[in-house]
Amino acid sequence: MKITDLLKRDTIILDLQSSTKEEVIDELINVLDRSGCLQDKAKFKEAILARESQSTTGIGEGIAIPHAKTSAVKTPALAFGRSKKGIDYQSLDNQPCHLFFMIAAPEGANETHLETLARLSTLLMNPDFRTQIENASAKDDILAAINQYETETTDEIEESPSVETGKILAVTACPTGIAHTFMAADALKAKAKEMNVDIKVETNGSGGVKNRLTEQEIADAVAIIVAADKQVEMERFRGKHVIQVPVAEAIHKPQELIERALNQDAPIYQGSDPDAAQSDQNQRRQRTGFYKHLMNGVSYMLPFVVGGGILIAISFIFGIKASDPNDPSFHPIAKTLMDIGGKNAFALMIPVLAGFIAMSIADRPGFAPGLVGGYLAANGGAGFLGGLIAGFLAGYLVVALKKVFQVLPQSLEGIKPVLLYPLFGILFTGCIMIFIVNEPVKAINDSLKIWLENLGTGNRILLGLILGGMMAFDMGGPINKAAFTFGIAMIDAGNFAPHAAIMAGGMVPPLGLALATTFFKNKFTKAERDAGKTCYIMGASFITEGAIPFAAADPARVIPSIITGSAIAGALAMVFNIGLPAPHGGAFVIPIVDGNPWLYILSILIGSVVTAIMVGLLKKEIKE
Repeated sequence: MKITDLLKRDTIILDLQSSTKEEVIDELINVLDRSGCLQDKAKFKEAILARESQSTTGIGEGIAIPHAKTSAVKTPALAFGRSKKGIDYQSLDNQPCHLFFMIAAPEGANETHLETLARLSTLLMNPDFRTQIENASAKDDILAAINQYETETTDEIEESPSVETGKILAVTACPTGIAHTFMAADALKAKAKEMNVDIKVETNGSGGVKNRLTEQEIADAVAIIVAADKQVEMERFRGKHVIQVPVAEAIHKPQELIERALNQDAPIYQGSDPDAAQSDQNQRRQRTGFYKHLMNGVSYMLPFVVGGGILIAISFIFGIKASDPNDPSFHPIAKTLMDIGGKNAFALMIPVLAGFIAMSIADRPGFAPGLVGGYLAANGGAGFLGGLIAGFLAGYLVVALKKVFQVLPQSLEGIKPVLLYPLFGILFTGCIMIFIVNEPVKAINDSLKIWLENLGTGNRILLGLILGGMMAFDMGGPINKAAFTFGIAMIDAGNFAPHAAIMAGGMVPPLGLALATTFFKNKFTKAERDAGKTCYIMGASFITEGAIPFAAADPARVIPSIITGSAIAGALAMVFNIGLPAPHGGAFVIPIVDGNPWLYILSILIGSVVTAIMVGLLKKEIKE
């Protein structure tokens, strides 16, 4: 498949009318939508903005490649736009962008499509190609240039099959795995060829790992460059000089990285030792940060929370005690749902949280000790807080064990991950949890539960205000997740009121913005009004992230409005004495709240209306 099979005349704009980053994204999305390539324009824009929030796709040299891989795409496609005057796209080199390629890849894009899109990245590294595109006077000239250069470069990007001592190795990876991954690989290969340096590059793209590095190549390598914005396999590089940088550095500084590799100007990688790579301070902070490890555990825990929690909520429809065979309201379906959701899926929540926190810290050797520590916390009364402690305890214990076992002979290296780390990691974590952690943490949990139950009206309102506002503050970011995690802990402790405030606060931002786009149409673009319709569903489903595109476009007006509405909704949920035994589900679990469900709906509606009115009053009128 050729690039021009995906880029058509009707998805080319020779003279973009946009003057801002947001406008050029909308203009390119609209041309893809008109060509019939998109299934859901609003959802596709959401995916594009989500990718932009990770790191800008303005790669420098006057180029931007906004891209997304999502089910909102019907058929894989490319859109091209050109701006003679240039647009500030927050590019990596802080220069205006003139050439824009928007990549739309469907969730199930096959390997052929992904390889075709990757070839586009290769072409854009060629300055002659960029010049020809910039000077093209017709759409057909652009298509002809792509065909010409694609044919010429097909053979040039092949990897040399030779493996020689002194070879430099590299790994490239970006979150989406479509553009930056391959641009970084091509930049390194082109510069290495120019410098007469032998290099092999492994790419971790959407289609999987390509050109995988072999054990022999790693053993023979002078050094390894890891240019990645997502996790890649690192344990195989233990004992080698490893340079770890963001993927963008490989695109813009390939010569500097190759020279560093040749000079072995990099620390020796010590496995998952948190003190490794001390010269790369930012990278070290990313690997060992408390929030990163916590969110790793939370992300793996969430499917158990959502799936198990909603099954529990459905079982309550038959009656709060309908799962109990000894209760008059007993129903066998309720018992089955409770057994699956509560006694199994939900029961795995804390062990999974702890296991993946430990794995984030110590890699795979930390997983078993963390899982066992979390299981002991769950069954020992230490609950959610105990699970958090178990995860960090197990992770750092295994890191310590790795340092201790460094003195062992090299011949014993193979038994460390299968025998020594799990044996001593599980033993030490288990002993500390049983004899030191569980009882004090259980006492803390009991005290917290009593304190929450005895809160006065004023304190309950304040707590609801804070929790509701936190949910809207960053819409899925650290503050939002901190509030959500606290709510889960409270459900685990048997106090359902905080999470009712949290879910109300999380539903308000998308619902409020949906109402604003409906009743204040002159304050929004057509694309935003279309996105607002989707926000009704996202808000009802407790997906706060639906508000992100609006907040990104106008943060000064939107963020204060959604925080205010969410805080009011959280406070009202507390005033109305609502409890929520299900951790997720949005409108679908409102019928099973503790308290009056109509008052809970009223809390959410009032908060949403406040947000909508504030947005309507604060935003300026748009003239399309």
